[in-house]
Amino acid sequence: MKLDQSDHQALVLWATDCAERVLPYFEEKFPKDDRPKQAIAAGRAWVRGEITMSEARAAAFAAHAAARDADQPAARAAARSAGHAAATAHVPAHATHAATYAVSAASYAAASANAAAATTRERDWQYRHLPQRLQTVAFPASVPMSAASPPEDNAAGAGESADLGHLPQRQLCHFKREAK
Repeated sequence: MKLDQSDHQALVLWATDCAERVLPYFEEKFPKDDRPKQAIAAGRAWVRGEITMSEARAAAFAAHAAARDADQPAARAAARSAGHAAATAHVPAHATHAATYAVSAASYAAASANAAAATTRERDWQYRHLPQRLQTVAFPASVPMSAASPPEDNAAGAGESADLGHLPQRQLCHFKREAK
């Protein structure tokens, strides 16, 4: 599906909404680090035409740096969600990752007995707030909906290569650059 500008902007806004829902998991642990919050704001500012795509992308990289600095899984996933939300201004496919990391943040934050319910609630919210015409863009068949553990644990520098098999080939470059 080829996106027009309004669809691209709608994906950015949806991705930032997904990230904002889980931002408290980062802010609770790292209240002085505003990089993920700034990334969410940058995505929205790009939609309003207030910043360039390059500026939104820089904010995305800063949020991913915050994720690498985070030592708590829910906080790390929330920061990655914010980074991908801002990066959606650059590449619309990042919306998928913003949503997936938001689900992961909610799952990590829930007690283990409630993780599946938290995942279901978050995904349900995401579907209900995404225009139907964009669902195949945000949730392509090539990215499993049940990907509960995206590669942020390995990409954070644990010395292992991240399991990136669930991502389409064109999206691998973003994770590989981050993992270095």
